[in-house]
Amino acid sequence: MFRKTLIAAGLATMVLPAAAAYAKPPAWAPANGYRAKNGDISYRRTDNGVNYWQGRDGRYYCKRSNGTTGLLIGAAGGALVGRAIDSRGDRATGTIIGAAAGALLGRELERSNSRCR
Repeated sequence: MFRKTLIAAGLATMVLPAAAAYAKPPAWAPANGYRAKNGDISYRRTDNGVNYWQGRDGRYYCKRSNGTTGLLIGAAGGALVGRAIDSRGDRATGTIIGAAAGALLGRELERSNSRCR
């Protein structure tokens, strides 16, 4: 019981500061970086889920997924499939190759569903 509590407390001390670092500052907070110089970016959302904004030069820019989630899920799925296919001896080779192939495939699948023009 004590061991589980200690592990949970240790994980919480590692995860909570990282989550706070990714948080966006509130609108009333003083801005010191890009937002202080250029104002807040107002995104426009299109039908395919891509966020666009207009830069100071008048051109339109887009923000889309970089494929990290697809990479991680594809690597996990590919490792399981590779391990199942490679059934002889040490199955590390099949696991590693499957993870690499799954990661590449998952990343490309996630990045392909949104286009910026």
